[in-house]
Parts: sequence; C-alpha cells; structure tokens
Amino acid sequence: MLVAVILDLLIGDPRSLPHPVQFMGVVISFSKVLTEKIAKENKSKLYIGGLIITFTVVSLSGISGWIIERLFLFYEIKNPILCTLIFGLIISSSLASRSLNKSIVEILDIISKENTINNLSNSRQKLSLIVGRDVENLDSNEILRALAETASENSVDGIFAPLFWMFLGTIFWEFNKSMPGPLAMAWIFKASSTIDSMLGYKEGKLKWLGFTGAKLDDLMVWIPSRIVLITLPFCCKPKQSIFKTIKDSWKDGIVDTSPNSGISEAIFAYCAEVKMGGVNYYKGKKRIKPIIAETYPMASINSVRKILGLSLRLELFWLLAFYLIIKLINL
Repeated sequence: MLVAVILDLLIGDPRSLPHPVQFMGVVISFSKVLTEKIAKENKSKLYIGGLIITFTVVSLSGISGWIIERLFLFYEIKNPILCTLIFGLIISSSLASRSLNKSIVEILDIISKENTINNLSNSRQKLSLIVGRDVENLDSNEILRALAETASENSVDGIFAPLFWMFLGTIFWEFNKSMPGPLAMAWIFKASSTIDSMLGYKEGKLKWLGFTGAKLDDLMVWIPSRIVLITLPFCCKPKQSIFKTIKDSWKDGIVDTSPNSGISEAIFAYCAEVKMGGVNYYKGKKRIKPIIAETYPMASINSVRKILGLSLRLELFWLLAFYLIIKLINL
C-alpha cells in the first residue's frame, strides 16, 4: 500500500504504459454501442442494458485484479522486492495524486504569468481537460474557482475513494488471502467510476443506460467522502473549532444535488478558507451550484495550492491511520 502511494506521488501514470482504465473504456464503449443498437429507444431495455454493462465491467475488473493478486502472492515468495515494486506500480494506477496535482499546477503557472489573451486561452484549453463545465467564457477568477472545486472533488474521487477500497481489500487479506485484496477492490471502484464518467449523464439515452453505474459510483464514494469530511480538519488549522468546521461543511455541502461532491468541496473550502459555488454552464445549459463557505474570499492561486497541500497531508494521515488499524488487528 505504502509503495503504491509513493510510486503514484513520484511517477504518477507513465504514458508509455497501458492504463487499466483504457481497457475498461474500450469494453464500456463497445457495450454502449451494442446496447443502444438492441434497445433503440426502449427505456426499460436501456436500463437493463446499463445494469448488464455495469455488472460485466465491474466483475471483469475485480476478477482481473484478483488474478493478478494470486500471481503476486505466488511469486512474492521467490522475489519479494521485485514483486512488491511491480504490484505497487500496478495498484498505483488507481490513484491520481500526481496527475491531478500536475494538471492543476500547470494551469496555475500559466495564470501567474502576465494576464494576456493567449495565456487565458491556454488556461481554458488545459482546464477543459479536467472539468466538465463549459470553459470558453471563463475569466481568470472563474478559472481559479473551477480549479479549487475540481481539486476538492477529484481529491476524493481520484485519491481517497480508491485508497479507502484499497484499505478495505488489505484488511480482507488480514483475515483470508483468498479474498479480494487491494488491487481487486481498487479496480472494482475504478470500473464504477469509469462507467459513471462515460455513461452517467442525465440526458437522452444515457439517463437510463448510465443510471446503474452512476448510482454504484455514488454508493462507493459515499463512505470515503464522509471520512474525508471528518478527518480533513485535523490536517489544517481552521479558524473555528474542528466540530464547527465539520458541521458548517455538512450544512453547506449536503444541499448539493450530488450526494458526495458537495460535501467534498465544502470541507476543502472551509479548511482552505475559500468560497466555492456559483453559476456554471454545461453544454450551454446554466446550472447554479449552492454557495459554499460564503464568508471566505474567492479562489486564488494560493488557496488552490493550499487545497493541493491539504490533500497530500490527508493522504499521509490516512496511511498512518491505516497502519495503526492493521497493527491493532494483528494484536
């Protein structure tokens, strides 16, 4: 587990190596086309098709991870160091610490330079690769808000949710090595997350086709997002008490239409002391997100960097907590 986190922080996802999400994406895309061809406009068939896609992709991902775990456990006896490094590299592909940090810092570096039309255009182009909202008309302040919000939400989706399921898989191993371990559980989560990102839209056929995948992803992020809510204040020095920070974050975040993203953004907003929420556009459609931490200032370069720093601190805090939990189990 520690090796995977270190490798993710140091090298991230090497582009020269195939990524498991790419294979998941191929299966999802093929299944989507096939399902739409069979179901046509029938809502019930689209829903059933989405259920089958979700079950198939999640099952195949979990089984693939489980098989790799069997190979690791077998060869670990012969070459423990090499096997641990290879296994750590494979499991680190489920984490997004370095890739998220790198993408956001690149945009921050552009914004920190002289505010020219070319720099603004470049910032928007890079931002469009990591957010779902329309970016064509965003000024530098709105770009910074988008970065603050995506850094908060994606820290949970891309780091802490997969970490939680890795932890759970490792605990399974403490009781029985034949159970799904950290890689299998991480890939099950990544499968649900990938299905949600590709099919989980409330429009057209996807409203029915992506329903199951979206609900499964919400379910798998539900617990991790709330653990982040409780633990993040211990990694910062909030102006108010930890209890009040958690309470205010819950109050602001729970009104969001998403059961998880609002809470994720809210706790980072209060800990980094930055206001979030407002008007966003998605494919030309206006959507007003609730204002979070209204008394704090708008997002700035420093506050976005602070969110990234908090995320790293919390990741290390989780690793320490998990180490202690394993020690207690083994007593």
